[in-house]
Amino acid sequence: MHCPFCRHPDSRVVDSRTADDGTAIRRRRQCPDCARRFTTVETASLMVIKRSGVTEPFSRTKVISGVRKACQGRPVTEDALAQLGQRVEEAVRATGSAELTTHDVGLAILGPLQELDLVAYLRFASVYRAFDSLEDFEAAIAELRAGRPPAEEGGGGGTVEVPVPATAAD
Repeated sequence: MHCPFCRHPDSRVVDSRTADDGTAIRRRRQCPDCARRFTTVETASLMVIKRSGVTEPFSRTKVISGVRKACQGRPVTEDALAQLGQRVEEAVRATGSAELTTHDVGLAILGPLQELDLVAYLRFASVYRAFDSLEDFEAAIAELRAGRPPAEEGGGGGTVEVPVPATAAD
């Protein structure tokens, strides 16, 4: 690592600590030539290959901003979006691959988003899967309904037994 002050080609690591929830390492370094100290942050690179073929670094912020659009007008908090972003990043890093396609990132988003909010999931899926007809929406809704317990469908369609009080006529 070159010293940012004197451009000496070497430096000595004085201290190392984890940062950003363990996804990065913060290192305090000292130049052996000018004796000045500086800090570096190291992260494992994770690149995303876009449809156009362009490669760019993975960005949790971009994931959150894309999902935020799908959640517009929905009861989803910023904390929930941040947690979703972290889950997506953990999932794509867990693949062990240094490069992913945007398709892979989209697949990693769909699962946590479905758990977070079904309407936002449908909005995101309609763009991600390029829905172009009403039948595409109907098929996606049918998939969602098939995967949920009957009591949850339609806002609690299960039956509830209500005790009836005894009357004098009984």
